[in-house]
Amino acid sequence: HGMHIGEKQHWEKFTLFEESTRVPLIFIAPGVTRPGAACDRPVSLLDVYPTLNELCGLPKRNDIDGTSLVPLLKDPSARRKRPAVTTWGRGSHSVRTQRWRYIRYANGSEELYDHGNDPDEFTNLVVSRPAHAKKITSGLQKWLPSDPTK
Repeated sequence: HGMHIGEKQHWEKFTLFEESTRVPLIFIAPGVTRPGAACDRPVSLLDVYPTLNELCGLPKRNDIDGTSLVPLLKDPSARRKRPAVTTWGRGSHSVRTQRWRYIRYANGSEELYDHGNDPDEFTNLVVSRPAHAKKITSGLQKWLPSDPTK
């Protein structure tokens, strides 16, 4: 999972592009999930623990990162408020929503991809449509860590 095989001139895992950050995630929870149901919402692996915690009927913990995926397990079309945030190295982060991927690197450079029109992430809107990209990225930046070195 999560490996480049020559895409975008990379032969390893260590990028913030879709090929490197997307991994399969399968939950089967009797009485919760429906047979054959699938959800295409981006989620974070940090959400696995809160999900298992809720499925096991344990008290909710507020001292952990991530949110339970149980609402998506019950209704795969449910709206998700939080995007998937990925960090690579020190200070490089990606925010992935259903439609957008925003990347900000430690050196301050940025990339924005529209998965509705560019699922392979070849057209960086920060370069090709900077005014449009600025409107989109301003809403996504709030999900990045407040200390850019982390």
